[in-house]
Amino acid sequence: MSLPADGGREQAGAGRAVAEDAPVFVISVAAELAGMHAQTLRQYDRLGLVSPGRTRGGGRRYSPRDVALLREVQRLSQEDGVNLAGIKRIIDLESQVEALQQRVQELLTEVEIAQSRAIAAESAIRAGYGRDLVPLRPSTSALVVWRPRTER
Repeated sequence: MSLPADGGREQAGAGRAVAEDAPVFVISVAAELAGMHAQTLRQYDRLGLVSPGRTRGGGRRYSPRDVALLREVQRLSQEDGVNLAGIKRIIDLESQVEALQQRVQELLTEVEIAQSRAIAAESAIRAGYGRDLVPLRPSTSALVVWRPRTER
């Protein structure tokens, strides 16, 4: 993946897309986009419901993902009647599920890579030995007991 000419920073406008987690909105804009009061956003931040990015000076910067989460918090609260503690628990559980799904995908990729390497190694071994190796199958199922010789 190559970085844009501006050093990796994406800008809004001019036909460029903004990254989903880029902290670009000040609190007043995020509040307006979410249909809430700025003080509500500050309260949600204190409660840990929505944690925006911060500037060096400590100002909050909300990403498009944060705004979507604010809307979801509002929906859960107003339409479904879930209290803030319940909303926090829902958000935490959804985050855990997302992280676990991502880990499952990583592990599936690792398994696929390991399987392809095993197949390649097996093919290389077979190609290297040609017909020199013949699988040995036991001709009997007899059990042999070994006993040391007694001294005479």
